[in-house]
Amino acid sequence: MPVIAIAIVADNGVIGDGERQPFEFAEDWARYKEVTLGHPMIMGRATFEAIGRWLPGRATIVITRNPDRIELPTDGRATGYTAGSYPEALELARSLDDTVFVAGGGRVYAESWPDLDELDLTEVHASAEGGVVFPRIDPAQWRETRREPRGPFDFVGYERIRGADAAPQ
Repeated sequence: MPVIAIAIVADNGVIGDGERQPFEFAEDWARYKEVTLGHPMIMGRATFEAIGRWLPGRATIVITRNPDRIELPTDGRATGYTAGSYPEALELARSLDDTVFVAGGGRVYAESWPDLDELDLTEVHASAEGGVVFPRIDPAQWRETRREPRGPFDFVGYERIRGADAAPQ
């Protein structure tokens, strides 16, 4: 049952400013859809609000202290849930499918770090402004398994090295 973090990350580790991600590439969004379709995604409330809608074809679990403020989808195209904590969200996601994606933001990535089996990243070859960062990828903990250059960014996969300390750096 892999738990996979999926993110777009600037070369200085920035993933956003608390409201938006700094980069948007059509090819990245298309790949995000292809990879996550049919699987549950866990994300924080701010990440959900930055996306601005429920994504069709997958279950989205929004971590929030105020679930009554999140309007769940009713059109049948998307499935949405709320959870009061990351552990609650992970338990729900694992009950829905064998593959779980963690989709941000920074606090959710940090909290999920010990549970992650893989990283599916879009690594952008530029720095970005913002205070939300992806945890540092320690090569003693993570092995690169693929790299697909795309000009201004690469699609990169990592897998956890079994037996490595899982705490984020």
